Amino acid sequence: MSVRRVRYLIFLRDVLILSVTSFGGPTAHLALILDMMVTKRGYLSETDLMELYALCQILPGPTSTQTITAIGFKIGGPSLAYLTLLIWALPALTIMICMGIMVNVFQDMDISLSFLKFIQPIAVGIVAYSAYRISSSVVSSRTGFFLMIISTMASYIFRTPWAFPIMLLIGGSITAFKFKQQPLEEKSTIKINWSNFILWISVLVFAAVLGGVTQYLPIRLFENFYRNGSLIFGGGQVLVPLLYTEFVEFKGWLTSEEFLSGYGFVQALPGPVFSFSAYVGAVSMHNTDIPQQIMGGVMAAAGVFLPGTFFIFFVSRFWEDLKKYRMVKASLEGINAVSSGMVIAAAFFLFEPIAPTTLNYSLMLGTMCLMFFTKVPTPVIILVGLITGIILK
Repeated sequence: MSVRRVRYLIFLRDVLILSVTSFGGPTAHLALILDMMVTKRGYLSETDLMELYALCQILPGPTSTQTITAIGFKIGGPSLAYLTLLIWALPALTIMICMGIMVNVFQDMDISLSFLKFIQPIAVGIVAYSAYRISSSVVSSRTGFFLMIISTMASYIFRTPWAFPIMLLIGGSITAFKFKQQPLEEKSTIKINWSNFILWISVLVFAAVLGGVTQYLPIRLFENFYRNGSLIFGGGQVLVPLLYTEFVEFKGWLTSEEFLSGYGFVQALPGPVFSFSAYVGAVSMHNTDIPQQIMGGVMAAAGVFLPGTFFIFFVSRFWEDLKKYRMVKASLEGINAVSSGMVIAAAFFLFEPIAPTTLNYSLMLGTMCLMFFTKVPTPVIILVGLITGIILK
């Protein structure tokens, strides 16, 4: 076995270790990736890692997943990058598909999901805390604050899948005009390899046409998640308002109870929060047999993860030149501010279907306080809520 292949196998083993130990979202994931990939293994320098992380933050898709996939691409090209993506996401995806199937089986057997009743307000508390964390870290100007407030109200009022990408584009366009506030850098000619961008467009169009012609639900799930995965900037929390609006309110493929329970589940797992997509895909196929439900979960997961992978392959080749353009940097302020407003709105409309009882309010506020003032891990909060619900049931 060649030295290169052994190195790749060791790298993939390290990715697997990270996939089952990385709790807490992109920021926490970054710290663990830094420790494993830079300090312990020396696959790349700290500067290289932070630049890759910065690049992934400005691209649509799951930030931590793109970062670790980009490291695989940097080390061994596209083949190793795809294996990296698979190994990183597979443990959480497998568990979330099983969770989705379990919910479907319980519903078919007319078993009440009331044992999950504590998970739902806890999940809303987590979203509310995430909204605070995101907004406080990315909104630092009057323009950003104004865009955040407007996008919060617009997200709450216009609950259609197409409203969110339009708001993101408007927000980015508004702050792009503030490019003169960015430092001027000497630019060079950008040489672009368009192959992965063409691949992204081709898959999007093909999936949309095939789904429209066949009306086959797994294909439609792939198209829906592929489209959403092409529009999301940041962590999985930003995915929540889009998925809730499209799959609960717009299409009615999940109930709010099923949606919030799944979001609570994923908070207790290591790995990418975007694995929530596999749960939504599996539950959306509840009127089919288990193999079809597994297919729904797999198609949803493939749809949400592939766009970010194509984007990182595409942009990483000319990132060094692109990041010198001030308008690109300036547009991020508006995109991040609008994303923050979307997550804030999500906290409000996720709570709407939950009974307005003293207990539910207490659980939501108690979860927020625990996350604000203590270091109790999120998975522990979720597991305590789940176990309490089972005992009382």
